[in-house]
Amino acid sequence: MTPTTRPYLVLTNQGQILPAFELSHSQHILGRDPQIADLLVPPDWSVISRCQATLLEVEGKYYIYDGDRRQPSSNRLFINNHLISHDLGYCLQDGDIIKIGQNFSILVTLEFRYSHSSSHNLKSFASISLKERSTILGRDPTANLQIIAPTISRKHAVIEYLNPGEYILYDCSTNGIFVNDIKINGKIRLNSGAIIKIPPYTLVLQGDELVTSDTGSHIRLDAKNIFKTIKTRNHTKVLLNQISLPIEPGQLVAFVGGSGAGKSTLMQTLLGIQPTTEGTVYINGENLRHKFNIYRNQIGYVPQSDILHKELKVVEALKYSAKLRLPPDADIDLIIEQTLSQIEMLASRDVFVKNLSGGQLKRVSIGVELLVDPKLFFLDEPTSGLDPGLDKKMMQLLRKLANQGRTIILVTHATGNINLCDRIAFLGQGGNLCYFGSFEDACIFFNLEKCDFADVYIKLDNQEVVMTTAEQFKRSPYQTQYIDQRLGINASKIIKARPRQVQASLGYQTLILAQRHLQLIVRDRINLIISLITAPIAILLINLAIADQEPLILGSEADPGVAPLAQTVVFVFTCTAIWVGLASSLQEIVKEKDIYLRERLVNLSFFAYLSAKVLVLSGIACLQTTIMVTAILMSFAVPKSLTIPWFWGVSITSFLTLLSCLCLGLTVSASVKNSTQANSALVMLLLPQIILSGVLFQTQGISKYLSWLTISRWSVGAYGSLVNINALVPEPTLLPKGTTIAPPFVITDVYDPSWYNLGLNWGLLLLHSFVYVIVTLIIQKRKDII
Repeated sequence: MTPTTRPYLVLTNQGQILPAFELSHSQHILGRDPQIADLLVPPDWSVISRCQATLLEVEGKYYIYDGDRRQPSSNRLFINNHLISHDLGYCLQDGDIIKIGQNFSILVTLEFRYSHSSSHNLKSFASISLKERSTILGRDPTANLQIIAPTISRKHAVIEYLNPGEYILYDCSTNGIFVNDIKINGKIRLNSGAIIKIPPYTLVLQGDELVTSDTGSHIRLDAKNIFKTIKTRNHTKVLLNQISLPIEPGQLVAFVGGSGAGKSTLMQTLLGIQPTTEGTVYINGENLRHKFNIYRNQIGYVPQSDILHKELKVVEALKYSAKLRLPPDADIDLIIEQTLSQIEMLASRDVFVKNLSGGQLKRVSIGVELLVDPKLFFLDEPTSGLDPGLDKKMMQLLRKLANQGRTIILVTHATGNINLCDRIAFLGQGGNLCYFGSFEDACIFFNLEKCDFADVYIKLDNQEVVMTTAEQFKRSPYQTQYIDQRLGINASKIIKARPRQVQASLGYQTLILAQRHLQLIVRDRINLIISLITAPIAILLINLAIADQEPLILGSEADPGVAPLAQTVVFVFTCTAIWVGLASSLQEIVKEKDIYLRERLVNLSFFAYLSAKVLVLSGIACLQTTIMVTAILMSFAVPKSLTIPWFWGVSITSFLTLLSCLCLGLTVSASVKNSTQANSALVMLLLPQIILSGVLFQTQGISKYLSWLTISRWSVGAYGSLVNINALVPEPTLLPKGTTIAPPFVITDVYDPSWYNLGLNWGLLLLHSFVYVIVTLIIQKRKDII
């Protein structure tokens, strides 16, 4: 039917377009049942219910209601991922696109048009023909299909034509492509019906047409029957008790309640980083935890702890984050300027993070997430520690971000400005949902004359009252109004393999992380200077302590004290290198654990992270070695080595000792929970190195084998081999009666001046480094929360 002067509807089912339905009556029924519906769809369109929607004309405008206005339809109605209810309905506007269901593989769309509209394009979404040509998808204005988002590359993908309905897609991107929920590597064959996800976009191949089904600009969350427990020593503790919540696009939602009520647990469950015991969280109808790798870059998360390096300037912190998250061809400077403008921090762009106020620090943390323009935002205690004025400014900023179309969820104890929120979830002890709805209705439900939520905190301090209130809410009309009638549906119950995470370029990330790490080290000048001068100071002190003695060379007269002194000197070389190496690395991972976990949650490669650490610390070790060897050459006569020249030998030994200790320090830093534990571990690490080095005590039996696990054993052995300590031992002294006095030092194979022994010591030092790096990688990988 060709529309004339009346509004009309166009239905599309995977490329199949029905003739337009003219709306000429005050009421219309859309569905598959010919006895009910006057807007009748084919019987094989099974996604549509017998009575899918009711349309009513009111004062010249059409309102659409789900189902028959008494019961909702099976697959529901959505506009921009907002659920259209069966009781409230929605006023249709020209060009509105209604989705029936949320499963893109069977999605039916309904487009509303006025006949006098300037555009009569009957295609529900932007689409492009792929017939007999090469098609470029990307951010570039010259792309055949331009898809715009910060995380999309200029040339993100290319689709080549094979046969009608058959194509090959080539991945040219940084942040990846998913086809039918499978992360592709290089290329993949496409057939009609293929669902292509280039986050945040969803494209569907319908025959020879590529249709943009979702731009990702509207995200809804539906939590259904969330139940979470943990096992303690004596019993099972309930953290979240059967919570269901619908959170629609563009809403600002606050989770409030007393300490231990489960607010942060609920938020992290909705975020997808904590599993549920029962229940599911859906994002736009898809299982969030199952599809988390697809949505990683579309979710912003600001934890309660700081996720910024305080030694960087604001603009530097944003730039490094942008380089890690965005494609290399992105206009990073422009994105940073836009982000600073959004968070109202342009005037503070060159201020060091450590000099920011609490409110400014939170704004910059939000700015880090805004770089990728996420449409779903989680914030844990964003107003914690802020005065009332800053609290209000922060909430106003979040309100502004929500008004721009973002779905924002925050945990807070402060209730002075939660009137700015669209929804409030009040949790009681045991993770019980005591209320969910608007601010105004919360005041009515809790009988608050002045809307002072402090009274609610006091009231819900009792577990029995919490349980009673939770039951009252379940029986109240607010449960029906804000939860039951608004919960979306899950798009598919078919469980597929979890999509793999997009792997960023290892080399590119390593380079960016190394640049940042080096800048942080240089900014901390005092620690850098201390790490560089510790070794030469120790060596110069040895030189002063032994006065005019030359401990590393054999004098003209046999001296039984030279060999023990030489052993003591090389032992100090070793201890100095061990101390410097450990002190330089023990804090490196633990001090930024919160930053690591947040970046890892996005796209950070743990291998690139550790590679950058080892690379930069190795460079620092080279500088430390140079200064240390210079001090040795200035303080002691050069011994004659039987293998490699003294300069090269002592340089290699010092570097390998430093390197192995740096790697050991990283392992410990990855293992401990805080910086205090890392500092305490230093003494514990040094004691076995000193005791089992073979210098203070001769290792025998089991201690000999335990010494192989220490760095000091192999470092002392390498230094001793280069000095040839065995050659410094004089012959036994012959007494007049024919007896002899044994020298105070026993010749040992540990100091054998051969290439074999020297290579063995160096090899074991390298092996220590390698093992520690592998262990650190395993520890870091085990920290993954999803």
